[in-house]
Amino acid sequence: MVGAGAVAARHVRALLAMDGVEVAAVADPALERAKELAAEAGAAAYPDHMELLAAERLDAVYICVPPFAHGAPELAVIDAGLPMFVEKPVAIDQETATAIATRLAGRPLVTCTGYHWRWLDIFDRAADLLGDRPARLVQCSWLDKVPPPPWWLRRDRSGGQTIEQTTHVLDTARGLAGDVVEVHAFAARAASTPTPSGSVGEAAPSAADVHDVTVASLRFASGAVGTVASTCLLPRLQLAGVQVIADGLSLELSETELLVEVDGRRDAWTADADARPRPDRDFVAAVRGGENRIRVPWPEAYRTHLLACAITRSADEGRPLPVFPDGRGGEGG
Repeated sequence: MVGAGAVAARHVRALLAMDGVEVAAVADPALERAKELAAEAGAAAYPDHMELLAAERLDAVYICVPPFAHGAPELAVIDAGLPMFVEKPVAIDQETATAIATRLAGRPLVTCTGYHWRWLDIFDRAADLLGDRPARLVQCSWLDKVPPPPWWLRRDRSGGQTIEQTTHVLDTARGLAGDVVEVHAFAARAASTPTPSGSVGEAAPSAADVHDVTVASLRFASGAVGTVASTCLLPRLQLAGVQVIADGLSLELSETELLVEVDGRRDAWTADADARPRPDRDFVAAVRGGENRIRVPWPEAYRTHLLACAITRSADEGRPLPVFPDGRGGEGG
């Protein structure tokens, strides 16, 4: 386990609940935190991923680090020839992610990412409904508060809300409607900024520079069009979801519920369970040589990341931008 924060701890507990799975080691620059999580798993603790990789014989590696820490761990794990599970976002920017994509290209490594919405049973139901009624309009929303980590308000640490947070609904939209090929975004920052506790200070901290409101228009390869709206100005999560309109069909998908109106009839379904442990189970099964049922391997997550980066860059530059500027569909390498 590279990283010892709350997300890493959640994965450790999911892994320890599986028969025959051992968490061998935890690495984190905050060594005391690594030791605490390692003690929970009966594992060794290291101050960085290189020491961990040099000392341990491993079957796979989890990379659960803040956005700014991605890059070096992935490259080292790829060079070691090990399967890897990478938490979202896969990088802080496009350049880091493309370097990983280039190194990974052509290597038959098992990879998985933490875009767990695609493992929801209600995601499957939504996808089935769209099977014979293709999406025409897609509306994505993430209307929320500032998360607790102190680095989140700095773009050089989090990448901004679109890259770090809204990416979940962007990935879900891609899963339901296919790739986005062009974006045109606008963003702004208020004079005051919410603190992680949700209160609003008199003035934004000098280092805080994330946009607190962002909107973008999306053009999908299929011909569908869409929007995405994000904010971190609220005291709590108000809305995070994707609405899709097709011929005679409207569906609204969140992490917990699917609302569907089709041909004048309205129905609702609740997710059967928390989907977050499901990527862990599919990843472990694939590492063991079983059927690969991983829904979002790293290259697929990379395409979502390119979309988030294009939205962020379009807002900065004030112009429409292609999502895959290399003209090769963003494959990298």
